[in-house]
Amino acid sequence: MLRDRFERKVTYLRVSVTERCNFRCRYCMSEKPFSWVPKENLLSYEELFAFIKIGIDNGIEKIRLTGGEPTTRDNLDELIAMIHTYAPHVDIGLTTNGFLLPEQAKKLKRAGLRRVNISLDSLERETLHYITQKNVLDQVLAGIDAAVDAGLSIKLNSVILRDINDHEILPLFEYAKGIGAQIRYIEYMENIHATTTLQGLRSDEIIDVLGRKYSFIPIGKESAGPANLYEMVDGYRFGTIEPHRHDFCETCDRLRLSAEGDLIGCLYFEGAKSIKQAIRDGNIDQATKILEEVVFNKPEKNLWGIENVEVSSRAFYRTGG
Repeated sequence: MLRDRFERKVTYLRVSVTERCNFRCRYCMSEKPFSWVPKENLLSYEELFAFIKIGIDNGIEKIRLTGGEPTTRDNLDELIAMIHTYAPHVDIGLTTNGFLLPEQAKKLKRAGLRRVNISLDSLERETLHYITQKNVLDQVLAGIDAAVDAGLSIKLNSVILRDINDHEILPLFEYAKGIGAQIRYIEYMENIHATTTLQGLRSDEIIDVLGRKYSFIPIGKESAGPANLYEMVDGYRFGTIEPHRHDFCETCDRLRLSAEGDLIGCLYFEGAKSIKQAIRDGNIDQATKILEEVVFNKPEKNLWGIENVEVSSRAFYRTGG
C-alpha cells in the first residue's frame, strides 16, 4: 500500500496519454499552436502499461486516462483492454471533451472502460464556440448520447466563467439531471496558459444561483475525491470542485503520469520524477523506487494553499488537469 508522509493512502493514478487536444479552450491552452510531440518522446501503450502494473501491484485501485484529449491518441481501447485484462477489479475512467466519443464510446466500454467525465461548459452554440475556439456543440452532445447508449457512468464537468457562461448554471444543471449524469462545477484554475482576462465564479456564487430554484443539502466530500457534494430530495447529487479551499488537499489520493513519463505528486507543484528510462530499461525495481519516492514526497497542500499563489505555471494539458 502506498502512503505519503501525511498518512494519506494513494490509490488513484491519472495517466495522460497525450498532450494533444482538438480544442483550444480559453481556460487551458488557448494560445498553444497545434503541434505534435515526437512519437519517440512518448511512452508507448506497452510502456505505460508496464508502469500501471507496478502501480496496481502496489495498491492503485483506480485509473483515469486523460490528456490533452485522450481520444485523439489512436487505439486507446488497446490500453484499456491491457489494464482491464490484468486487473478487472480496477476502476478505469476517462476524462474527455466528448468530441470523438460517437465513434469510440462502445469499443471503449467493451475494452473495460467504466466511466467518463465529459467537459460541457455551455449548451449554446456560440458560447461553446467562443470557449473552445471550435464549432463543437453538436458533436459533443452526440458524444454524450453515445456514452449514455454505451452504458457508461457519466459525470459532466463545467467551468463557469463570469460574463461568458455564468447565465447557464441552471440550464447545464437541468440538462445533466435530465440524462442522469452528475454535474460538477469546477472553479476556474488560474494558470499562465489561459486567456488572461478570464474570471471564474466561486462555488458559493454557483450554489446561490441553484438555491434560488432548487432545494438541496450539502452531504460532504465524495470519498477521497475532490468534489463537495449536494443532494436533492429526489436523490439527485451534484458537486463543486474548489481547489482554493483550505481543505481541498486533505484526502488527496492521487498521482499523475504524463505521456512522456513524468510522475507528478501534485497538480499545482512543478516537481516531478521521470520513470521513462527505468521502464524502457525494464528496471522494475528502479521504477518502483521512483514511485515510492514521489508518493512519499507528495506535498501536504497545493501551492495555492501554502504560498498563496494566484496563478499556476503548470500546463494542465500535459498533466491531465
